[in-house]
Amino acid sequence: MYPYVIGGVITLYGILVGVGVLACFIVFWLLARRDKVDPAYVNFISVVGVVSVAAGFGFAALFQSLYDYISDPSSGFRYTGLTFQGGLIGGAAVFLILVFAFRKKFKGKLTDVVSSVPLGILLGHSIGRVGCFMAGCCYGRPTDSWIGVSFIDPATGEHMAEKVIPTNLIEAIFLFIAFVVLLIIYLKKRHPYNLPIYMILYGIFRFVIEFFRGDERGSFVPGLSPSQFWSLLMVVAAIPIIILLARKNPYKKVEAK
Repeated sequence: MYPYVIGGVITLYGILVGVGVLACFIVFWLLARRDKVDPAYVNFISVVGVVSVAAGFGFAALFQSLYDYISDPSSGFRYTGLTFQGGLIGGAAVFLILVFAFRKKFKGKLTDVVSSVPLGILLGHSIGRVGCFMAGCCYGRPTDSWIGVSFIDPATGEHMAEKVIPTNLIEAIFLFIAFVVLLIIYLKKRHPYNLPIYMILYGIFRFVIEFFRGDERGSFVPGLSPSQFWSLLMVVAAIPIIILLARKNPYKKVEAK
């Protein structure tokens, strides 16, 4: 909608992505304090989180470049944009590697924060998607309905000819509602299942919303968009995580005391 703030250098997209990352950490810190997680472990997770976020942006660019290269090898392998799920996968992998590599040096455990981290991601991602709405990226298919939005082309500064479905804003609303609902449930009944719940909810939503996306983002698996492929894997991967967390639920021990 309004891509640039100052001379085409500072963008609302960049500002909101930064705000989203900060919001993610704030949610984590507040919930960790509420849950009385060991401060040293909180600091450790925070540092690992910063490294993982930085790595996530790199993987987001790498995945998108790979998709576009597979779709059109003649264009060469080059930077073509960012994809959230690629960043999430890469960032999560770096996060887990670092946590397990240094886990013996701290009193805390990953299960102490396994439900607060996804809440931070939901809020941060929601704010980031508002940034997408402002930048006019991640938009939907052309539509004549009342929900159609005419975005501004960053290259020309003029409104695009066709109105499109604001899938970026729809996703932002969904993520924020999911954040609020899961936060309320977590505050009322502390549990370790926010991670798999997040994976299932977002996986299903992202799979469906892809049918309404109108921006070309390359190919990966025939018949599915890259995001739909990873969405299916997210939902499937959530099942063993639920089983694992059910066996190692740290909050049952707390309630038993």
